[in-house]
Amino acid sequence: MRIVIGEDSALFREGLARLLEDAGHEVVGKAGDATTLVAEVERAKPDLAIVDVRMPPDGTDDGARAAKELRSRDPHLAIVLLSQHVETRHSVELVSGGRVGYLLKDRVFEVDDFMDSLRRVAAGGSALDPEVVATLLGPRRDHDPLATLTPRERDVLSLMAEGRNNAGIARRLFLTDRTVETHIASIMQKLGLHETGEEHRRVLAVLTWLGVRQRG
Repeated sequence: MRIVIGEDSALFREGLARLLEDAGHEVVGKAGDATTLVAEVERAKPDLAIVDVRMPPDGTDDGARAAKELRSRDPHLAIVLLSQHVETRHSVELVSGGRVGYLLKDRVFEVDDFMDSLRRVAAGGSALDPEVVATLLGPRRDHDPLATLTPRERDVLSLMAEGRNNAGIARRLFLTDRTVETHIASIMQKLGLHETGEEHRRVLAVLTWLGVRQRG
């Protein structure tokens, strides 16, 4: 996979590049600020961009805004956002477009899971950090449909939101595929969502619904 890295910390950027290259990927560009990131992606035409949410020049959400610009220029570009803290407004808004991951930086050190997330995003899916999912699934207002979910259905929904497919959910929860399908059908019914038949679209539908509820 050809990858561009946008990260203002030179130490983290170079360490990440080494990690990716050791895993067999090709780092075709690096950037320490949002402006350079956009230029590097335009030059290198990578398969995937890994972007720090907070980057110069402003040091606020420049990376997230650059990611939105890159997505508008190329809807097929896979993007993985990295953040030091949970900032759900960016995760929901960008992940709802597909081919996007949103991970906390500490997740990089869980190498196998991190590489799996990159593969899922590059293949057209999504990947949300478990802590982001936990925030999205946090306390809600009264009369919220999420309150109707059983504890097991909430477990399944959390893994769906992370971008896991049915087989992955079954392995994590030690369930059969058929049981997972039953839970998902119940979740969809309770949340008023319609099954699309496409795994990543189902995940995005759930995330979109959660994002709207959180902002409400």
